[in-house]
Amino acid sequence: MNTGDALIDTRELDAVLRNVSAPRLVLLDVRWRLGGPSPAELYASGHLPGAVSVDLDRDLAALVGDGRRGRHPLPEPGALQEALRRWGIDEESSVVAYDDADGSSAARAWWLLRWAGLRDVRVLDGGIAAWTAAGLPLTTNMPAPEPTNVVVRPGAMPVLDATGVAELVARGGVLLDARVEPRYRGEVEPVDPVAGHIPGARSAPTSGNVDASGRFLSPKQLREQFAGLGVEPGQAVAAYCGSGVAAAQEVLALHLAGVPAALYAGSWSEWVADPSRPIETGPDGAAPTR
Repeated sequence: MNTGDALIDTRELDAVLRNVSAPRLVLLDVRWRLGGPSPAELYASGHLPGAVSVDLDRDLAALVGDGRRGRHPLPEPGALQEALRRWGIDEESSVVAYDDADGSSAARAWWLLRWAGLRDVRVLDGGIAAWTAAGLPLTTNMPAPEPTNVVVRPGAMPVLDATGVAELVARGGVLLDARVEPRYRGEVEPVDPVAGHIPGARSAPTSGNVDASGRFLSPKQLREQFAGLGVEPGQAVAAYCGSGVAAAQEVLALHLAGVPAALYAGSWSEWVADPSRPIETGPDGAAPTR
């Protein structure tokens, strides 16, 4: 596994942008906040030169519908393909996604595009904050990408449904819960109708994957961190969160650590949509509460 293919730092990205002979680059502005300014508003306030605006709810997820697939279901391949063509992405593009937080929104784009069959997709380490901290410019100019005919071929990244998650835990695999610990323990639940976690899951908040500036920890640090959670070589691993966004950041961190992991895309919001599924509250190892 080539873990160096997933991140790019500001210096390298700036060099690529300045190099007219570099491979075709597409920048995706994937800033998204639950209940905050819209992606369009964030984008219009200033973005990296040449970046196109991506709306996570509209472009990187399907419509919620009855909610039984969770709050951010995977988009239909045809809809995702249409978005990639609109952004000017083709099979030869080098794609870089960025956000303004801990990389979760950008990682959702990274994971989806990898799942769709694209190979050269990376996340800007530290996001827009790292870019501006390096003294690099933002712009309000909006590019007009030339549409492409890229074809989405889903399935290149492992994904689990609720049945697969239960089977993974039953077989002794490691299921990581990427939400903050109070949500994992069931002490608070600000979004979903039921609090707690999937039985057998281990708490692994995404905040532990990055430093104070939002940059990912080194592969060595991440390996040690996940080893402390029982992740061992050759073991089946999967991650989930509330709706499959933060869990993509967890999968990215595991990738950097050299650990292949599946994404439970429906995550907690899908799990609790079926009242027959068991849940746990409290710390690791607590007895099921339903």
